[in-house]
Amino acid sequence: MAFGSFSGVCGWMPWKDQDLVNQRHEFVLRALEPGANISALCRELPVSRKTAYKWLKRFRERGVLGLEELERGPARTPLACTADVAVEVLALRRAHPTWGARKLRAVLLRDRSASEVPSSRTIGRVLHRAGECKPRRARKRRKAARGQAPEVVVEGPNDLWTVDFKGWWRTRDGSKCEPLTVRDAWSRYVLTIDVLEKPSYELVREVFERLFEAYGLPKALLSDNGPPFVATSGQVGHTRLSAWWASLGIRVVRSRPGCPQDNGGHERMHRDMAAELELNPAAEPSEQQKSCSRWRVEFNHHRPHQALEQSTPASVYRKSRRVYPSSPPELVYPEWMATRRVSCSGALRWRGYHRHLSTGLAGHNVGVEDLGSKRFRVWFGPECIGEGVLPWVAPLGPVTDLESTQPDNTDSGDV
Repeated sequence: MAFGSFSGVCGWMPWKDQDLVNQRHEFVLRALEPGANISALCRELPVSRKTAYKWLKRFRERGVLGLEELERGPARTPLACTADVAVEVLALRRAHPTWGARKLRAVLLRDRSASEVPSSRTIGRVLHRAGECKPRRARKRRKAARGQAPEVVVEGPNDLWTVDFKGWWRTRDGSKCEPLTVRDAWSRYVLTIDVLEKPSYELVREVFERLFEAYGLPKALLSDNGPPFVATSGQVGHTRLSAWWASLGIRVVRSRPGCPQDNGGHERMHRDMAAELELNPAAEPSEQQKSCSRWRVEFNHHRPHQALEQSTPASVYRKSRRVYPSSPPELVYPEWMATRRVSCSGALRWRGYHRHLSTGLAGHNVGVEDLGSKRFRVWFGPECIGEGVLPWVAPLGPVTDLESTQPDNTDSGDV
């Protein structure tokens, strides 16, 4: 049938009343005739010139099939999520309540291709619809802390270890559980979680001896101001534990009192322990230790970390090259300093007088620097622990009870 005029020959009807493919086919055939006026045909239809040329292009590429209606949805929907992926997301979330959408997506990418795994936003929406997202409580703003936070350069593994006791809880048999946790600040690698009977020097030292033998020595150790890390009642501040660390060449760093943000990464790890371990206590302490060990393996080898570009701590941590010596080396001071050993009672003897420093320094060498004008400065390793004026040596601050300083006739040697 000759095409003729759309309105006259074909009796043009509205688009919705005719077969779209046939209409487009007739239009394309007329448009392809020699000398056809595309603009006139578009006005007659009516249709835009952009749409007309789109039909012509599809017809040349695919024939009549190219004139069929195509899907209007996007070729890829990043916000879509299949049922099996949604089930796996919810299973991972329930096994790890503290893991967010980004961590869950990183875990899914280990076993699935990127095209199968939805975006973090979609995973968050799945968690929200399943009721797995709890609203965050508004935190009270704290007053700005006084003083400056301790400055430690952390550029690689073992530059800084952090140590603290997790707040205690009770196992189901009523036993008290107070884990000691040690962590590498750069890699987030948890070196140990030990459920100790009590926070004593002897038990904590045994833990660190084992860690030093397994991982080597760190450059610095950061702790809070609680026992057995710091002696808050003494002017020097060293305990037997921190003095032992310093004697091994480890810089002892203390956070500011009342400022847990100085060790924020460690406190964040403790929050995860509270959600995943403390809320589900074991039957008794030995079982709790097994649970803590399993949690540590999960944290180090399976949990991705955003600060590590979703890598695991175990994949980036390396042992220290500083080997733990079989016996602590003696502290050596420059020749222009006088070396003195602190007595078992924690006293320093100097020029016929003695002054109590700290029982934590008992058995260790200190260096005495002569400043002139009867002033002296006392050093413990690279740390200055106090200054004084003869006839007494005052550690870290003024001493008002001068009469308590008695001459010691047993050591009358001068420099």
